[in-house]
Parts: sequence; structure tokens; C-alpha cells
Amino acid sequence: MAPRPTPVFVDAVRAGGAEIVPLGPDTRGLVWLSYRDPDGLARALDENPGVEWVQLPYAGVDAFAEVIAARSDRPLPLWTSAKGAFAEPVAEHALMLVLSLLRVVPQRVRATSWATEQQGRSLYGRHVVVVGAGGIAIELMRLLAPFDVRVTIVRRSIEPVPGADRTLPVERLDEVLPTADVLVLAAAATPGTSGLLDARRLALLPETAVLVNVARGSLVDTDALVDAVRAERLWGAGVDVTTPEPLPDGHPLFGEPRVIVTPHQADTPEMTAPLLAERIRHNVRAFLGDGEFVGVVDPHDGY
Repeated sequence: MAPRPTPVFVDAVRAGGAEIVPLGPDTRGLVWLSYRDPDGLARALDENPGVEWVQLPYAGVDAFAEVIAARSDRPLPLWTSAKGAFAEPVAEHALMLVLSLLRVVPQRVRATSWATEQQGRSLYGRHVVVVGAGGIAIELMRLLAPFDVRVTIVRRSIEPVPGADRTLPVERLDEVLPTADVLVLAAAATPGTSGLLDARRLALLPETAVLVNVARGSLVDTDALVDAVRAERLWGAGVDVTTPEPLPDGHPLFGEPRVIVTPHQADTPEMTAPLLAERIRHNVRAFLGDGEFVGVVDPHDGY
């Protein structure tokens, strides 16, 4: 376990049937807990070539893309991430942003006088488009069920997602944007999703649509988003992730009355620690025994 063992994760490793030992020639499994030190991970693997399995700390593995790609032609190590483990808090956060934007909460919290014009829209019966078909999308559909919405899932493959009204490949994203009341981005950051929502696609959304990004900032052209909300071509936008990240002080998104910026707060350490611990426990047991890993990363797909 590296760089620094944390008690909750140490307990998870032991609950899975393993013990924590210093990195060395006999190390077979590595639980990597730092998201900010991919170079350190690369060094650890180079210095300990016997590692057969690496557990990464977050759902997205884009920070480790180069490390994974450099070893993609080898059968080992097997990579696992926390994808799906944090679905509940992130989906909850996405729903909060959707409801807050529809009910014009950003404008309300900035108000200094009583509004004379009534504003706000209901989520009931709306068309929700979700880009991505992982754990966040599945959990979000469950949370949306009481609102009787129509859900379209847009994903890489054409395999239908249970519970969705429609499942479309990403190549057909353009055709559903004009009818989207809500667009939620919950896909992995890959070269194929970089800049997915650019100025052209933002222009396809109705002026009454709300956009929520709980995926990665790279999926959205930030400058184009600023232009869209300033021109009131969107009802609102909620961004938990941005490019650049962090946003610099004074960035235009902070001052836009139609925008909520939650600086990567959808899954705080308090929320995620027990969820990651359970993922570690499960995968340690899989490594030592049944091989039923959860969150396996495809080095070629990048997630």
C-alpha cells in the first residue's frame, strides 16, 4: 500500500485476507492511494516488477493514463479502479444540481430583494439525456424514477441499458440534444470524450435545457459554456468538474447567475473512504482467491 497507509484502508486489506508489507521483490499486489503522483506509481512498478495487480484510488484513471498505456502490451499488472464505487454520492450530487438549476436556486441565493416574477421549472415528465452508462448513470436513473422522466442513455456501444427508455451510441448524440430538458455528463475522460460538448453541440440544446457535468472537465469546452450561459442559450449549468481545474480565481463561471460551481465536491473523502475501503477489501479477496475483481480497467479503452 502506497504512498502512505491509512488505517481504514489497512483494515480493508486485512479484511480481504492480506497483510501490509513494504514494497519489495516479493510484492504481488499494490494499493495505490495517491491521485497526484503518477510518476511515483511508475517508479514503484519499475522498481518492483513482480507486482501483478494494482488498485487505483478513484473511478477515473486519466491521471494514470501514461503509466497504464506504457504497460498495455503486458499481461500484468491487472489494473482495477474505484469505478462504480462512488456512484451513489455522485448521482445524488447530480440530482441536486439538476433540481437546483431548474428551480433557479443560483439566482435565488444571490438575490438581495424580493422577486416579483415567478420562475422555475419542474423535473417531472422531462427528457433526461445521460452521457455514460456506468455506475453513476445507473444510480441516477434509480434516483430519477419517482419523477417519471424519460431517460436516454448515450454510450460507446449500442447495448441497451436496463431501465433506460432509449440507449444510443455516442455517434447519435446530436440527434437527442435538441429534445433534452436535462443533459448529465457521466462518462469517463478518454481521448474520445475530450471536448465532447463543444460550441456546436451546446448550440443544439434548447434554451430551456440544463447541463450538469459530474464526469471530467475535459468533456466540456469551458469557453463555449461561458458564452452559452452569458447569451442565455442555456437555462443553467452545474459543474462539479472543470477545465482547467481548479478554476482560477475570478473565472467567469463563478460570477454567472445561471451557473453552480461545486469544486469537485460530488464525492468528498468522508463519503468515499468507506466505499473505497469496501472496493479494496473485495479486490484483495479476488486477488488472493476467486478472481472476481470489480472495476477492472481496460488499458486500451482507458477506463
